[in-house]
Amino acid sequence: MFSIGDLSRRTGVKVPTIRYYEDVGLIAPAERSEGNQRRFGRAELDRLAFIRHARDLGFSLEAIRDLIDLSSHPDRTCHAADEIAAEQLASVRERIARLQRLERELERMTRNCEGHTVGECDVLRSLADHDLCAGDH
Repeated sequence: MFSIGDLSRRTGVKVPTIRYYEDVGLIAPAERSEGNQRRFGRAELDRLAFIRHARDLGFSLEAIRDLIDLSSHPDRTCHAADEIAAEQLASVRERIARLQRLERELERMTRNCEGHTVGECDVLRSLADHDLCAGDH
């Protein structure tokens, strides 16, 4: 059995987050010791590691809940899991595209600043007037 602190150290998930995951049903409620301390088993450690990895990959808690549900039915097809992962991939690609647009605009804004005065600063003018931006970002 693991204390909540042990679980936190082993998974890198903060104690308040573990309590939250327990409260929202992502991990099973902990058993309690005679001193009323939470005690978790190997299954909760494995589940928390799964959740942590999924969060690191950017999955929402709702998607993680669905993936956990799917994992409890090993005979089902993995089509639903593939769809969830494909949706996350599309979301990541959209964020990357947005960040690339931001990068291009910031490069454009800073490229022409060569020690001008604040009154002539392309960065400040672009921030003050969106029409001076090269595109939508």
